[in-house]
Amino acid sequence: GRRRKRRGPLGWLWRALLLVLLWLLGVAAYIVWVGDRDQAAPADAIIVLGAAAYDAKPSPVFEERLRHGIDLYKRGLAGRLTSTGGYGGHGARFSESQVGRRYALRHGVAEEAILIESVSRTTRQNLQQAATLMRNNGLHRAIVVSDPLHMARALRLSREAGIEALGSPTPTTRFRTFSTRWKFLLQEVYFFHRDLFVESA
Repeated sequence: GRRRKRRGPLGWLWRALLLVLLWLLGVAAYIVWVGDRDQAAPADAIIVLGAAAYDAKPSPVFEERLRHGIDLYKRGLAGRLTSTGGYGGHGARFSESQVGRRYALRHGVAEEAILIESVSRTTRQNLQQAATLMRNNGLHRAIVVSDPLHMARALRLSREAGIEALGSPTPTTRFRTFSTRWKFLLQEVYFFHRDLFVESA
């Protein structure tokens, strides 16, 4: 009887905390696992998810994504390259997607192969706009390009937008250090849960 008493409310609390911790670790492991898989295969389009741009120059994160998307295009995996992303800061001269388009043109992608949208501000909007572009051009299957730890969310939001999506994470990432990778992973674990309740990410 004494042992059972000791287990009372505190015992249940510890058990609940342990279950929550195991769940969060499971979500984190899933995010890492998805980010380690490259599903690149023949498709109709390649969607490069937007990231910050500095005037006409892509940020290092965005450049990594563009470089990988262009590599997939040059390997002949899809005939269309879709660059997404709206205007970042106030007074920005170019949208992220326009910066992506200029970069792709400079690196040998045919002008008629590039599709862009310049209104999205979030990952969900990136993919909703990309889905509209694809529908308007009779495209169905896409390879989605982003950072490894971003890939689980990107694929889930792609499916939500009606895109038949394959994930191809960047082989290199700017989030290299232990602390930046942990911050990114914690952020994605948070977004995983927020997306279940709030349609804004």
